Amino acid sequence: MTAADVKITPGIVAEHGLSEEEYGRVLEIMGREPNLLELGIFSVMWSEHCSYKSSKKWLKTLPTSGPQVIQGPGENAGVVDIGGGQAVVFKIESHNHPSFIEPYQGAATGVGGILRDVFTMGARPVANLNALRFGSPDHPKTRHLLAGVVEGIGGYGNCVGVPTVGGEVNFHPAYNGNILVNAMTVGLADSDKIFYSKATGIGNPVVYVGSKTGRDGIHGATMASAEFDEDSDEKRPTVQVGDPFTEKLLIEACLELMATDMIVAIQDMGAAGLTSSSFEMASKGGTGVELDLDKVPCREEGMIPYEMMLSESQERMLMVLKPGREDQARAIFEKWDLDFAVIGKLTDTGRMVLTFGGEVVGELPIDPLAEASPEYDRPWEATPLPAPVSAGEVPEPEDYGQALLALMASPDLCSRRWIWEQYDHMVMGDTVIRPGGDAALVRVHGSQKGIAVTTDCAPRYCLAHPETGGAQAVAEAYRNISATGAKPLATTNNLNFGNPQRKRIMGQLVGCVQGMGRACASLDTPIVSGNVSLYNETNGQGILPTPVIGMVGLLEDIEKRAVIAFGKEGQAIFLVGRSEGHLGQSLYLRELFGREEGAPPPVDLGAEAACGSLVRAAIEQGLLEACHDISDGGLLVALAEMALAGGIGAEIEASAAGETPLHAWLFGEDQARYLVATDEPAKLAALAETAGVTLTRVGRTGGASLTLAGRFTISLDEMKKRHEGWLPTYMSREL
Repeated sequence: MTAADVKITPGIVAEHGLSEEEYGRVLEIMGREPNLLELGIFSVMWSEHCSYKSSKKWLKTLPTSGPQVIQGPGENAGVVDIGGGQAVVFKIESHNHPSFIEPYQGAATGVGGILRDVFTMGARPVANLNALRFGSPDHPKTRHLLAGVVEGIGGYGNCVGVPTVGGEVNFHPAYNGNILVNAMTVGLADSDKIFYSKATGIGNPVVYVGSKTGRDGIHGATMASAEFDEDSDEKRPTVQVGDPFTEKLLIEACLELMATDMIVAIQDMGAAGLTSSSFEMASKGGTGVELDLDKVPCREEGMIPYEMMLSESQERMLMVLKPGREDQARAIFEKWDLDFAVIGKLTDTGRMVLTFGGEVVGELPIDPLAEASPEYDRPWEATPLPAPVSAGEVPEPEDYGQALLALMASPDLCSRRWIWEQYDHMVMGDTVIRPGGDAALVRVHGSQKGIAVTTDCAPRYCLAHPETGGAQAVAEAYRNISATGAKPLATTNNLNFGNPQRKRIMGQLVGCVQGMGRACASLDTPIVSGNVSLYNETNGQGILPTPVIGMVGLLEDIEKRAVIAFGKEGQAIFLVGRSEGHLGQSLYLRELFGREEGAPPPVDLGAEAACGSLVRAAIEQGLLEACHDISDGGLLVALAEMALAGGIGAEIEASAAGETPLHAWLFGEDQARYLVATDEPAKLAALAETAGVTLTRVGRTGGASLTLAGRFTISLDEMKKRHEGWLPTYMSREL
């Protein structure tokens, strides 16, 4: 039976994720009833995962340009100029649904896919990061999912030879039925040798390279655009299977081909595989395309056109070559032991014509699928700003030292060493600042330049007030980059939300995008790439709104950098920025008192810019060796992290709190703040005064304990044991 023999019923249309209205539009575009193959192509191209039909109205409002931007959204990855004829290429993308169904392969293929997005642009990948969200530690699936995801990320990244240098991990019951796995890759390229996906040149050959096509991943894009239910485990066949060793060969073969002048256009076969790559390339170039599916390399017997076009098998690329260069290109890919097949050509018809067995099995207009997909202005309702929680409404801890230890050993603040030690973060030999700090720093090979990279988001802030939370995610990433001494350059985002057909959820997306856009515009960090993942729900229970920010920055001289670790005894410790003791939505309030309430801390973008500029200037002038932004857990947690990182204690002066209640000063999560250590307090004070930035001395480094006079003394050994012990102990329990 062929696709043409299958009668298209309302049930089959629904199985393909198309609404009645959308199917009506299909009939208008086709002028006839589609066959099953054509319906499948519409299904994946118009899925939420591929078309962004619920979010693109709002994505268009984001700032995406600037003098540093070479390529913004619309290509495989964003490209930003770093001077000297070089560019940084980067993007973040989700693999949430596949990772919940099959954590190892879901996470591994997420890494593989984002690597391809970057090297498709002509860049050599130099760093991977990830942003992970899991359910409650008490949930029966959490340990299994965490173990599989971490193993998948490490297994793929380590084998392909790209260092995994940073990321974040959070736990919350809202992710019990739908974890988040967001993967980010950063690459380096010559700024005049960027490759794009616009197919041009009528008659030019269309070439398939990489691995053979199998039946894995069919309907992956559609599955990623739907809620989960009790039958989610039955969707395992839609999860792709990755091979990092083939990916490594593919990287080298593509970069070797890119060193020639043979390529006209190139595109990763990601979501929707051969369908999306061919349609997007042809649409951008205004061409048509003919594909002979008999020539597609297949690894399974009896594959039909429907399976070939919708498969999301990994490690595959589609490219358009200059005519007559096929044999030269083939020689490169055969040398790397990869498949190479000319499967079609560009035409001037504006249509996709698919043949198999000598017959036309599908014919569709290209632009209506690639450009005229549905765009919805979904109803939404704003989340009102909750009333603030005053310091007087939150008790002081009975024992400040025990409160600190409880926070340092909590799931969201404990050491992630168990995770990042499973990743090879030193391969390639250019990692300057390793995982565990505010941002990782990777040397631009053969130079003194460094690229600082980070991911960040506080979903609890976004739930409380999406606009504030969206702005805060950008602001914290900005601080992470600035704390190394690097200048923030640009942003990629991964918008993870529930069902956009619910007004409250759609309002969360709108609010987060508005806050994010305002912050990126104010801090001159335009959004150059990204991903949207919706329908992260199970049985109607949505995740926390989680708009993850990935940010890159440039450090002109890696010798002029700061780290979070205290490096010397006897240094003065200063707080940069103002403290008002904001305890709403704080981890202190949640972890010690079980209260998730109040407004999140307000975000003052002017203060963020001023404090960030001061910190970067102080680092550049050699005044600071240790610098750490203050975020989750507040000032005392940041201080403890600096002490543990350097193995040097500190004494805190409670009088520095001024009129702010001590517990609010120590644990409040006010924004636009850093802790720094210096041998040059007078010079730092003068710099801060000139910049108009508040600077408060809070103590000095030294000893083997953390001490708050008259309140507590905790040895670093005890704190390290608690801080680093929770995750290994948790993961060592029987699954």
